[in-house]
Amino acid sequence: MKIINRIHKANAGRDPERLMMKYAALRTDAFVFLRGTCHLFYDRLPKSGIFKTAPAVWCCGDLHLQNFGSYKGDNRLAYFDLNDFDESALAPATWELSRMIVSILVAAPWLGISNAQAALLAEHFLQSYVTALASGKARWVERETSVGMVGDLLAQVHARSRVDFLDKRTQKKGKQRRFCIDGKKLLEVSDQQRQKVHDFMERFARSQAHPAFYNVLDVARRVAGTGSLGVERYAILVEGKGSPDQNYLLDLKQALPSSIASHIEHLQPHWPSQAQRVVALQRRMQAVSIAFLQGVDIGSGSYVLRALQPSDDCVALAGKQPLDNLVGVVNTMGQCLAWAQLRSGGREGSAIADELIDFAARQKWRSKLLPLCEQLATDVREDWKTYCTAYDDGEFRL
Repeated sequence: MKIINRIHKANAGRDPERLMMKYAALRTDAFVFLRGTCHLFYDRLPKSGIFKTAPAVWCCGDLHLQNFGSYKGDNRLAYFDLNDFDESALAPATWELSRMIVSILVAAPWLGISNAQAALLAEHFLQSYVTALASGKARWVERETSVGMVGDLLAQVHARSRVDFLDKRTQKKGKQRRFCIDGKKLLEVSDQQRQKVHDFMERFARSQAHPAFYNVLDVARRVAGTGSLGVERYAILVEGKGSPDQNYLLDLKQALPSSIASHIEHLQPHWPSQAQRVVALQRRMQAVSIAFLQGVDIGSGSYVLRALQPSDDCVALAGKQPLDNLVGVVNTMGQCLAWAQLRSGGREGSAIADELIDFAARQKWRSKLLPLCEQLATDVREDWKTYCTAYDDGEFRL
């Protein structure tokens, strides 16, 4: 089957154990399938009309309901913002908007709402985006300015102590911690993988102001996200400011080429490495970057190093939430997207604020976008059904 072959091709070379987790997860529902098959979405996206004429903006590339979340910035304050930039690239604004809107539409069962209510949420998201873009001023969401479910999430992150965070991922024996290998979020590493991370961190530490901070205590393979499952990724426990309760957790993840960029290569600037692309665009688009964020090289591979961000630091949208609560969350998401585009505007080919304000004022593209997204959502559901038919107990029937 063509879809199955494209999925196999896009995931070639990944860690087999975590890749099988991904393949199984994709059966869950159409929303999980959308999140895990970014390449299929952009393969199918029309490349004409409003998907060609919209101003070029910096995109996270894989925008959906679960790629917004909270994190502690390098200033140690908690923020809510876009938080995944693996697929980041320069693209027409309607590309990013369409992926987010389609995610709302296909997530209706997951959200516990009707298709009509999901369409209403999509309209609220788009209106919030347009209003924020029209203002021409980039703002941000932090604990003091947030409300509703986003405010609750940021208050929770702010109140979480380092010991609580460490206790969820590690076990303490005397004055030393080690990862809890649970087979779900953390997996064992091989001796070769452990040595690879140790050797890198030793070299990295020598270039830092406080080398002892980066002394490695333990390493595990990390299981997080959907689209990136199977990509080389490690959780690293380091000495930090002292054992056992001032240790720090870091995330080291291989950076691969963007699937959105492959469709519009002529727009992309040259990047020294894929990790430099991810880090540069995350810094441009977020109001404040997550702690320790930087691109690094290990052998011929390119990796992003940053503070470990728990995958559960997202708004708990699943299940039956009052519609007004969901409206409040998607309104905030629409604002965050507009502010990210304004913040990164005028950089290496992206539209300046005046162009974005003019784009927000036009009605024609908005009237066309939602019906086109309805069709794209239908296509995603059909692709998911095809995938589920082909996948049986961990094996594909081709």
